[in-house]
Amino acid sequence: MDLETARGKISDVDRKLVDLLNERARLSLNVGTAKRQWLKEQGAEGEPEVYVPGQEKRVFEKVRNLNQGPLSGESVCAIYREIMSASISLQSDVTVGYLGPPGTFSHQAALKRFGDSLGYVPYAKIEDVVAAAAKEEITYGLVPIENSTFGAVVQTLDTFVDQPSVKIRAEVYLPVTQALLSRYQLSAIRKVYSHPQAFGQSRRWLDQHLPNAARIDVSSTAKAAELAASENYTAAISSEVCASMYNLDVVAKDITTTKDNTTRFFVLGQSSDNPTGDDKSLLMFTVDHREPGALCNALNVFAKHKINQTAINSRPSRQRQWHYMFFVEIIGHEQDANVSSALSEIKSYCLDLVVLGSYPRQSY
Repeated sequence: MDLETARGKISDVDRKLVDLLNERARLSLNVGTAKRQWLKEQGAEGEPEVYVPGQEKRVFEKVRNLNQGPLSGESVCAIYREIMSASISLQSDVTVGYLGPPGTFSHQAALKRFGDSLGYVPYAKIEDVVAAAAKEEITYGLVPIENSTFGAVVQTLDTFVDQPSVKIRAEVYLPVTQALLSRYQLSAIRKVYSHPQAFGQSRRWLDQHLPNAARIDVSSTAKAAELAASENYTAAISSEVCASMYNLDVVAKDITTTKDNTTRFFVLGQSSDNPTGDDKSLLMFTVDHREPGALCNALNVFAKHKINQTAINSRPSRQRQWHYMFFVEIIGHEQDANVSSALSEIKSYCLDLVVLGSYPRQSY
């Protein structure tokens, strides 16, 4: 096939693709109309959920299975991400809050989950994102919950204690590669800004290459880049994305301690999705610390009901000294029969119990 013939065939395919994309968009609008009608028949108020992670997961699995190449499965899913993003934006005016400023890993994770067609609102602090989601000032919020190298993001856990009404709707995994950004050569750097998580992920490199530079915590890696761009003899640990955004040089690439460094995020909203058959749930509870074995008794309930626990963390409850809130992530949805039974039983061992949400389990 010669060049002109190939280009002509591509033009024909493009016309068909545009027609099919608009046909799909019209069907998406019909879905939104059907959802509103169903809510009206149920006597429910408010707008229907436009982001349904369980359905999204099924779509991605379906298109991966349908794909015969030469496009990779990742490429096909990336295309469908934007198709679904555009469809969501047609159904409703959706805003997504994240830890800003623009360029943070939270921003990148939000774009990975929701695509380019929605509105994004940066917040200065994690607690501001969670509060905005709880008050419905935004449609959804996205916050980091843990890193594979440095562990739990305690600011997010602490905020859940203060905002227990917000619900986890989905999880997002983002591979994270830290870089040292600056306007100066390595030998001239006297001060480094970054988020505590980024410092923890890059500690070995810093100890070796900048042992005497001051390390100053800020609210986000993008904020660090912003400061490094305006101050003398400073640097930031941030993503390479921020180098171009803030006119900084990449002094050193990939300075993370482990090469498979990944951060997990939660999408927050007013409700959780329905069961998919492959879900997780995050629980928050306290126990009577004066009762010997109280925590052990509570956790044994999960084993009794054959429920796997994937993570456990604790944070001060701030109700009184040496009193803790426990965060336990389990496999299963709160509506699953065995999980529902376990939750009913565990209440006898807990002073407080909150299901922060159930959400489809995502692959890395």
